[in-house]
Amino acid sequence: MDVGEIDRRARALLASTGTSDPAHAQPDLDIEAGYAIAARIRAIRQAGGESPIGRKIGFTNTTILERYGISRPMWGPVYDSTCHNMGSNTEVETWRFSEPRIEPEIVLRIGTPPAAGMTVAALLDCVDAVAFGFEIVQSVFANWRFSPAEAIAAQGLHGALYVGQWHDIAADRTVWGKALGNFTVTLLRNGKPADEGHGHNVLGGPLKALAFLVEEIATRSQPGLVSGEIITTGTLTDAWPIRAGEVWSARLEGLPIADITLSTAGKT
Repeated sequence: MDVGEIDRRARALLASTGTSDPAHAQPDLDIEAGYAIAARIRAIRQAGGESPIGRKIGFTNTTILERYGISRPMWGPVYDSTCHNMGSNTEVETWRFSEPRIEPEIVLRIGTPPAAGMTVAALLDCVDAVAFGFEIVQSVFANWRFSPAEAIAAQGLHGALYVGQWHDIAADRTVWGKALGNFTVTLLRNGKPADEGHGHNVLGGPLKALAFLVEEIATRSQPGLVSGEIITTGTLTDAWPIRAGEVWSARLEGLPIADITLSTAGKT
């Protein structure tokens, strides 16, 4: 695919953000073209004043890959415009997204830039803080039907990231390392359990998801992770559709992190 076609498709996908239509489908895409289109979208957004501040890893939850017809994880950028700190009354305007879904995720903050080939223990030393958050994902492809390449091209399906309190792990790094591989999560809608998950669901644990990302971006000669970047490591449960008028919360067992909650609102 030549540069002109990559640019044309990138601009078309960017313009379709917030809408969902079968006409957005691009069944001829392969993985390389998907990442090329995603990179062009990133450049366009940067030129417009947005700054990438981290990465999202998608389809790390091995328990749900078959449901979406996906065989391997992917990644995409998180921007300063799409990342938000969660407060006591965090609200998501669902109308801004196309077919939005919610995902409870562990978020890591990079202290020391990691390198390809590092062990999980070495990667833990590169992380300076951990948080719990919700990613809002969206699909411009109707009914969440897409190929892996289409999902990559569509900005990794990223809509927004809402991050809870950061926890510095430097003083208890060993304890956090063990806990990050052995915890459970309960996702609740309007106070009632909707789903449950385990840390192992995301490629064996959030640090293993980070390992995938480090290797993947090195293989594709993408810019490496830098100090201060945030990495959201993939949904611990299934991705659940959200609608206006709901309250979503998630609680962890096995990690010393408080529950997170947000509400959804429609267009006023």
